[in-house]
Amino acid sequence: MTACVARLGGRPPNNSPQTPWSLRRFCLLRGAWAILLAAWFAGTLGSRPLETMSTYADITINDPNPIKRWIQHQRFRDAIAILRNAKPGAEFGVLDFGGGDGELLRQCLSAFPFLRASLYEPTPAIRREAETKLAPYEGVEIVGDLNRLREQRFDLLFCLEVFEHLPPQATDEAIAAIHGLTKPAGLVVIGVPHEIFLPALVKGLFRMARRFGAFDGRPANVVRASLGRPPKGRPTKEIAPGFSYYRYHLGFDHRELQRALDRRFETVSQWFSPLRPLGQIFNSEVYYLLRPR
Repeated sequence: MTACVARLGGRPPNNSPQTPWSLRRFCLLRGAWAILLAAWFAGTLGSRPLETMSTYADITINDPNPIKRWIQHQRFRDAIAILRNAKPGAEFGVLDFGGGDGELLRQCLSAFPFLRASLYEPTPAIRREAETKLAPYEGVEIVGDLNRLREQRFDLLFCLEVFEHLPPQATDEAIAAIHGLTKPAGLVVIGVPHEIFLPALVKGLFRMARRFGAFDGRPANVVRASLGRPPKGRPTKEIAPGFSYYRYHLGFDHRELQRALDRRFETVSQWFSPLRPLGQIFNSEVYYLLRPR
């Protein structure tokens, strides 16, 4: 260990057996550097511009980067586990709010074909992908207008990878809509990226390797997020008439979302993913299991 510290240019502890904190700190620093280097390298794997990806699956389950694919599949496994723990019976209602191309709902229906399943996706092109993917399943309701669901209430509602894209007013409106669509004893699963502190630095290196100079690939923005002060002024883009969204995850702060959720929901549990035992320091996503107040 002393020789290894010397090679790295550090000062070895005066008495290694009696200075466990110094050894732990050294190991933590080495581990952090290894993670950062791995993130930079991972960002170069399968890298290609977002504009060349023609379907929703191209940036999720079929992303060219193996780490992103693994995280996406882990996200679905966690969601199915929550559904399984709910012990759904006949007419158990599930809504995927902002469900993209319907892959999560497809997996839910593959495991539990009797579900009363609905999907809300406001983007027409992505909604058409969901319609194609879910066509083999009878009775699935796919809508682009929440008014079509206003008479329904659901036992379990998923909203994964949505809120990081919503401006403040749209965030408040989505929280109110989700609250209104959930049964009093129902559950809501919210999943968002962890975009502050060490995860922001790791992701920032990944993104700079992919698209240096973009909003989420600028060193100054990455540093701010790494310090827990994510940059403001994220660029928006209209994805459908009347629907603007934040394209980049960088700048999102889950702490602000949690404060907004607390006004309408009780937190049953919160965890970090995809490696839950490692807590918030070494994970890229945060999840909330909620009940309506």
